[in-house]
Amino acid sequence: MAEPRVKAGLWVQVALRLGNAAGRYGAVLRRGDADAGGILVVLRGREGLVVLSQVRTGDGPVAWLRATGPAPVDADTADAYVARQTRTDPDLWVIEFEAPDLLPPFEAKLL
Repeated sequence: MAEPRVKAGLWVQVALRLGNAAGRYGAVLRRGDADAGGILVVLRGREGLVVLSQVRTGDGPVAWLRATGPAPVDADTADAYVARQTRTDPDLWVIEFEAPDLLPPFEAKLL
């Protein structure tokens, strides 16, 4: 049985509320398609930034890929990655959180 899918706009609202409740304040950097847009999450930590890209695992559930690699990167590298992705996907959402430990404020399987 397929996992139900949540609309992107609703998911972003919930993630921002979870972040705010946990003291990991977030903001929408780019609005995508409210129904079916993909999502990038920028985590701003003490050592730099990590960009997470929403993906599906082989068996279907949502997971998050460390799109900029396992180590934190500088702001220019993160911005360049986000710019490349938004050029190829105009429906993409981009949200950012303050995350000193570079972990998202929502439940996430990280790849």
